[in-house]
Amino acid sequence: MKPITPIKPFSITLVLALLPVAAAFAQGTASVGASGLAFALEQAWRLHPQAAALDARDAEARAAREVAAGLTPEPGSVSIGQRNDRFNRNLGQQEYEVELATPLWLPGQRAAREAEAASRVDEAAAKRAALRWELAGEVRETWWSLAAARGAQVLAARRLETARALETDVLRRHKAGELSRIDANLAQMEVRVAETELIVADAAQRDAEQAFRVLTGMVAPPETSEERPARPGSERQSGSEDAHELSGPPERHPQLVASAAAARSARARVRVAEETGRASPELALRVVRERGVSDKPYSGSVGIQLKIPFSSGALVRRETSAAQAEADQASAELLRLRSRVQLDGERVQRVWQQMERQVALAQERRELSAENLRLAEKAFHLGESDLATLLRMRAAAFDAEFFLGRQRVARATAVSRLNQALGELP
Repeated sequence: MKPITPIKPFSITLVLALLPVAAAFAQGTASVGASGLAFALEQAWRLHPQAAALDARDAEARAAREVAAGLTPEPGSVSIGQRNDRFNRNLGQQEYEVELATPLWLPGQRAAREAEAASRVDEAAAKRAALRWELAGEVRETWWSLAAARGAQVLAARRLETARALETDVLRRHKAGELSRIDANLAQMEVRVAETELIVADAAQRDAEQAFRVLTGMVAPPETSEERPARPGSERQSGSEDAHELSGPPERHPQLVASAAAARSARARVRVAEETGRASPELALRVVRERGVSDKPYSGSVGIQLKIPFSSGALVRRETSAAQAEADQASAELLRLRSRVQLDGERVQRVWQQMERQVALAQERRELSAENLRLAEKAFHLGESDLATLLRMRAAAFDAEFFLGRQRVARATAVSRLNQALGELP
C-alpha cells in the first residue's frame, strides 16, 4: 500500500480565505459616520428631475409673498382717451382724458394674503426636504444592495480559489493512486459549481453598480460604510432584552413637516376665501382737458371715481367650501401620516433588534461549521472519511460564512432604515 500523501490544510486555507468576507459584506463597520452615503445623496439630488421644479415652485411662492406685501392687491392701470368732432360737425371740439385706476385691499384681505403667501414659502421648503428624504431612502437601499452583491462576489471568488486548490491536490493524489476517480470527479464538479456561482455573483455585482450609477451619476465607491443609529438611545443596553422604544414620531420628520405645512397653507387659503367676499374695489383719478370749438380755450377738470363690485353669496360659498374641503383633507392626511410614521418607526426598530440577534446566531453557526470542517479534514487526512463528506462540510462552512455576511449587511441595512424612518438624512 502506498503511503498517504498529506493534503494541504484546507481548513486553515478556508479560514484565511474567508477572513475578508465579512468585511466585504459590511465594509467600514468601524467607520465613523456615513460620508459616502451623504456624498452619494448629493450626487443623486443633482440628477433628480423634480429638483429644478422645486426651485421654480419656491420662486413662485416668494413672488406671491412680494405681491401680498404690496400696497395694492394687483397692479394699477392707466387709460388714455381722446374725442373730437372731426367726422361730423368739424367745429374743433377736442377732449383728452387720462385715468389712473388702482384696486384696493378689502378689510382683512391683505393680512390673509400675507399669511397665505408665507405658508406657501414654508410649504415649498418642506416639500423640498421631504423629496430629499425620499431620495435618501432610495440611495440607502441601492447602497446596501451594492454591498450585498459585492460580498457575494467576494465569497464566490474565494470559494472558487479554494475549490481549485482542492482540485489540484485531489488530482495529484488520484494520479498517485491514493484517491479514486470518483473523488477526482467530485473535486472537478466542485470547481464547476464554484465557477457558475462566480459568474452569477459577477453579474449581480455589475447590475448593482449600474443601478447605483443610474441613481447617482457616479461610479460606485470602493467601500460602503455603515451608518450609526440616529438616536443614541436606540442602541441596545448591556443586559437588557429590549432596545429603547421610540417615544413617538419625531416632530422634524420631513414627511410630517411637509404635511403640516400643506395643512397650514390650506387653512390660510380658507381665510383668504373668507376675507375675499367680493372683487377688489377700484379707485380711479380722472383728468380731463377739453374745449367746445376751435376758437375757445381749453379747460380742465379733475375727478375721483370709486367702483365697488357687488358680492355674490353663491360665489363666496363656492370658494370658501372648496378651500375648506382642501384644508380638511390636509388635516386628515396629517393625522394618518403621524400614525403611519409612528408605526413604521416601531416596526423598523423591531427589525433592527432582530438583526442584532440573528447576527449573533450566525456567528455561532459559522464557528460550529468551521470546527466541523477542521474535523472533517482531519478525518479525511487519516483516511477515516471520504471526500464527499469533506465537500459537504466545506459547503456548509461557505454557507455559514455567506449567511453571516448577509446578516451583517441586513443589520447595516436595518440601521439605515431606522434612520430613514426617524427622518434622518445620511
